[in-house]
Amino acid sequence: MSIYENVFTQVQVHPKTPEEGLGGPIVDRERIGKPIISYWLGFIGNAQIGPLYLGTLGVFSLLFGFVAFEIIGLNMLASVHWDPIQFVRQLPWLALEPPKPEYGIKLFPPLAEGGWWLMAGFCMTMSVLLWWARVYRRAVALGLSTHMAWAFASAIWLMLCMGFIQPLLMGHFSEGVPFGIFPHLDWTAAFSLRYGNLYYNPFHMLSIAFLYGSALLFAMHGATILSVGRYGGEREVEQMVYRGTAAERAALFWRWTMGYNATMESIHRWGWWCAVLCPLTGGIGILLSGTVVDNWYLWAVQHNIAPSYPHVFPVTVDPAATGVPQ
Repeated sequence: MSIYENVFTQVQVHPKTPEEGLGGPIVDRERIGKPIISYWLGFIGNAQIGPLYLGTLGVFSLLFGFVAFEIIGLNMLASVHWDPIQFVRQLPWLALEPPKPEYGIKLFPPLAEGGWWLMAGFCMTMSVLLWWARVYRRAVALGLSTHMAWAFASAIWLMLCMGFIQPLLMGHFSEGVPFGIFPHLDWTAAFSLRYGNLYYNPFHMLSIAFLYGSALLFAMHGATILSVGRYGGEREVEQMVYRGTAAERAALFWRWTMGYNATMESIHRWGWWCAVLCPLTGGIGILLSGTVVDNWYLWAVQHNIAPSYPHVFPVTVDPAATGVPQ
């Protein structure tokens, strides 16, 4: 019985000539950086760094991302009167805010009143879309399936729902997410309060279930593969077509402890779907808030999901119907 090297008994491969991989004249020309070997990175993964293929899409993606980063950063610096010390001290609380409600979905509000936010949002969106196209094209060029690109698209979908599509449906960009660390978290709490507690949104429930589900699933999968690493369990592609002792032991362990086991291949489909459905369902829940359902708590009471108010408060009033600014 062979005992393979694993993360606990790591053997690092330091070739005299770094591996260049597949390529040709065009690909070789667009690769960036001379490959180097990192001893410390070799403890947690492959020891080789580079070369990096950036290509035209990658270059433009980084350019748009840099412009968005500069717009956000310089506006935050301006908000503390260009004081670098205060910028560092207050950075978690600084923000670039969206336009006020009175501007609606106007594309060119004054720069200081939301115009910069629109410009930064446009550049950031272009950056991630170009990077998505890069991921898709690299996969196709290497003969891979495009699972990575579509997983990335699911995350982009949630980002667009929060920052663009839902505000567009509501008729004003003030619904959008501000750029900033704590302001982003404050927006999340305010969004939930504005629409009657997002926890009662069924698509939010699904999103959280898929979030925890994917984390648990891959934690259990990773633990299983590490457990059979001494038998070559990390060579999962081989174990898919030839069920060696690692696959057999992992299957026995799962049957004995869980009563059921996925295969060396299907576990990744389970994890992929759980992870992709998390932002996908979350985005749907965002789009329904304010457009279809104004108050998720009252909706939950109406559909027997949440208990109603105690009888000491016999009349349940929708805050949105009172006309009082929230």
